[in-house]
Formats: sequence, structure tokens, C-alpha cells
Amino acid sequence: MKHLISFLFCSILTIAGFAQDAGWTNLFNGRDFTGWKQLNGKAKYTIENGEIVGTTVFGEPNSFMATEKEYGDFILEFEFLVDSTMNSGVQFRSLSSPDYQKGRVHGYQYEIDPSPRAWTGGVYDEGRRDWLYQGYLNPASRNGFRQGNWNRARIECIGNDIRTWVNEVPVAHVVDDMTAKGFIALQVHSIGKKEDEGRQIRWRNIRIQTAGLKASAPDQTFVVNLIPNALSPAEKRNGVELLFDGSTTKGWRGAYKDAFPAKGWEIRDGNLSVLPSGGGESTNGGDIITEKEYGAFVLQFEFRLTKGANSGVKYFVTEKENNTGSAIGLEYQVLDDENHPDAKQGSIGNRTLAALYDLIPAVNERRARKPIGEWNRGMIVVHPDNRVEHWLNGWKVLEYQRGTQYFYALVARSKYEKWPGFGMAPRGHILFQDHGDQVSFRSIKIQELK
Repeated sequence: MKHLISFLFCSILTIAGFAQDAGWTNLFNGRDFTGWKQLNGKAKYTIENGEIVGTTVFGEPNSFMATEKEYGDFILEFEFLVDSTMNSGVQFRSLSSPDYQKGRVHGYQYEIDPSPRAWTGGVYDEGRRDWLYQGYLNPASRNGFRQGNWNRARIECIGNDIRTWVNEVPVAHVVDDMTAKGFIALQVHSIGKKEDEGRQIRWRNIRIQTAGLKASAPDQTFVVNLIPNALSPAEKRNGVELLFDGSTTKGWRGAYKDAFPAKGWEIRDGNLSVLPSGGGESTNGGDIITEKEYGAFVLQFEFRLTKGANSGVKYFVTEKENNTGSAIGLEYQVLDDENHPDAKQGSIGNRTLAALYDLIPAVNERRARKPIGEWNRGMIVVHPDNRVEHWLNGWKVLEYQRGTQYFYALVARSKYEKWPGFGMAPRGHILFQDHGDQVSFRSIKIQELK
């Protein structure tokens, strides 16, 4: 009887185990690299105790142990243990073909980052667009990674939705349609110093679901949506609204005007563009502003500069100054720094791209700057306590707080010192500037904060 009870108990556990793992497929058999192939660099990949071990090799580029099979929609889970002094990642929906940089692996990457930066779970676009979702965008997630321990990762790719977790903590949410299908690959990052050779990362329990997928419950994670002029269901749940619908001027009017300018602006192919008119400030169509006023908010927008172009995005615009030229407000500078003279004026770069115009320079993060003619992602965050942040292509490039002595001191030595209460209105319009140069905008959206 005792043996029968024991047998039945074990059978129940086995059945429960099968039920729990139903629908999952192991990508690694624990013995050899059947179903995998190594790409690009020649870092060492070995198998120990049912684990894949990646070891850095000096002088080699990024190396990848990739699945031979490609995957489209899936849920992927794996565990990893990483040396605290190295960087790694797991590729997904990734590609390698002779006609793209001689076979360089490119595509989405789940970042593994044990450094103090703590961006584990962020989404990087290897070999293409650089960072899509840095850890700074979701500060709460930066405590999810456990140094010196096995960590559990989860990636959900369902349609255009890409979501990541580390140890059950939500990290990134990206909406993108660039690549719908590709392989999964384990990265061993290149190293720049001989003494860093021999660092290791381990992976185990790598499994995937490809059928009957059920997305995890919605959460409040910030969404990076790379599909132009679109709102995802997650963004709508978060309270994000489009300010430009991609085809009409609804919700906008000219600054100091009752209607949208009859000339100087154009909507074409989903883009809202300032037409070139000799570089003068508000001398053609003039600035445009939102009909609605805003207090605390997250404003997102994409912009594309032409060579030598100048423009700006202003906030807390009240029109009470009734001035000539561009309406008055705090300004996120939009500028071709290399070819427009305004970049050399002002003080210590406070008139360059993403600066708080004439007040605070932006951090000159090289990787945040796209070549002229490419689309850039701008973001302005105004917190309810008057803290303000400027972001450029996912990088936070400056922050300040309205109403502080420091802020008032900056205004007092700027071109705005003659305007009483400059930048301190509790609410104001959002403004897109006509500076006489061709600049295009799209994906203009806002989330009001409380």
C-alpha cells in the first residue's frame, strides 16, 4: 500500500508538471548544440551541467549562438547567470544575411546589463537603430536584476507588441513592425581589453511557446511606439492621446490666430511639415499651437531635420505677451547643430539640439543624435512638482525644475528676462515653430499627469 501511495503521488506530480509545461518547447536539449549555429565572432560556447556557457575572447566581434529555426510570435523564457563585469544579451526576431553588412547579426536584443546602469531587460536594436528602450524609461525595473544570482527572463512577441521582464518585474514595452520573424541567439559581447578575456555568462531552461499565446496582464509600463501616428491599446490604457492624427489639422491653430495658417505648413504622407521660406522666424505661416492648454504631461514627438534647419517645440505658451515673431514659451530646441549658426551662439551650447533654448544645454550624447534626414524621437516630461526633462531618442539629455532659484537665475541672464513670470504659467499651449526651414513632425502624442 505504501508503494502504491508513493507511485500515485509521483504520478500526480508528473501529471501536474506536464500540465504546467504544456505548450512549451525546450530550445536547448542540455547535451549539445543541436538546432543551433554560431554566427559572427568566435567567442567560446560550451556546455556544462546542462547549461550553455559563453566565454569572452579578446579580438573577436560580438558572437552569437543562434537557433537554426526562425520564430515570429512567441513567448520566450530563459534563465541566465552573468559575470558582473561583462555585458551580454539575447537576440530575438533577428537576422543574418550576406547582403546586410556581410552577414552581421541584426535585430532586437534583450539586454543583459549587470553594470550600475542596470538596463537588464531593455531592448536594443543590434546592428541597426541602437537603443529602442533604455532602462531609464522605466526606473522601477532597474531593481529587478539580481547580481550574482540566476535571473529569469521573459520576452513576449505577439504581433507588433514586444514586452520584457526580469524576475517577474516588467521592464520594456515596444511597439514596432520592422521585423516580424527571425532567430533567437545568445550573445557574447566583444571585449576591448585582453584582461577581460575569460568572462562568462550562463544560460539554462531556455523554452518557447508559439501556439495558443496569451499575453500577460496589462500594466502601466511606459510604451515606446515606433509605428508613425499610431496609438497602441496599451498607450490608450495609459491615457496617451494623439495630438496629430496624421491627416488633418484638428486640434491646432496658428499662434495669435483663430484658425490654422493658410500657408507655410503642409500635411503629406502622415507628416506635418514647415515649408521652407528663407529661415525667418514666423514670417511665413507662423507658429502653430494646440487649442488645448496643458499642465503636467509627457509629450512625445518625432521630427526630421533638413540640412541647416532650425525649429523648436515650445510648452507653457500663453500668448499673453502678444509679441511679434515666435510666441513665447519654454523651448525644446530642434536644430541642425553642424550647419546652423544658432548652435554656436548663446552660452555653453544652450541653443543646440534638445537644449532648453537659451537656458540649459543638453547632454551631448553622441548615440542620441541621428544623421540629418532621419527621424528623431523627442520627449518632454513635465512632472506635477515642476520637474522637467528633455529626452532625445530615448536618452534623457537634461532636467531642471521650474520655480527654483537656479531656474530664475538662468532666466535673468537670458533673452527672456524681459518677460515677467517667464516659463511659470501653471498651464499653456504646446507650440511647433515655423522658423522658415523645412522640418517635419509626426507621432505627436501627449499623456497628462496628475
